[in-house]
Amino acid sequence: MTLAQPGRGGLSPASGRDPRPPPITPQRGGLATTACMETLQVAYLHAVAAASGCSLAQPFPDNGIDWHVSHGAPGHTADDEVTIKVQLKCTYQTAPRPPGPTFAFTLDNDHLVKLARTPVAVHKILVVMLVPRTQEDWLRASHDRLELRHCCYWTNLAGHPVTGRRRTTVRIPTSRIFDDRALCEIMTRVGAGGRP
Repeated sequence: MTLAQPGRGGLSPASGRDPRPPPITPQRGGLATTACMETLQVAYLHAVAAASGCSLAQPFPDNGIDWHVSHGAPGHTADDEVTIKVQLKCTYQTAPRPPGPTFAFTLDNDHLVKLARTPVAVHKILVVMLVPRTQEDWLRASHDRLELRHCCYWTNLAGHPVTGRRRTTVRIPTSRIFDDRALCEIMTRVGAGGRP
């Protein structure tokens, strides 16, 4: 005589009843999607700054620039610690891995004027994060990694003209992925007295 071994729930699968409740999809909070996108891009910036050995400061009150990022290194000739200003933007309207050398992103003209001003004492960069349309796809965690999806790209808009009546479309290079290596390279150039 053969006895069936009980399943994980205590009953054999042959019984036809699984005592475990069906899996429940956890409910997400009620924050607006745009507020959640802002939080996600800040997490991305914090991760890149941590891996780069940079410090972050948030201007208060915010005057149109989100973050100041500082980097100290003995090789800097402009100063022992250099700072750049970072403006963060996030969108799901551009698909991940955009084809071609650039993708389009639209800015309010007032914001573009601030980012395009030249010359400046402290350089500014725009960092644009592309995210999946649904929040369920923003984050992947496993035992060996935490993935924030999809990617941030950066550009320096110094000298960029305003071309629209209220908003201007700028082109963001897909070759400029914003990660720890890119940030260290930006800071090295600024630390030598150059542009990002």
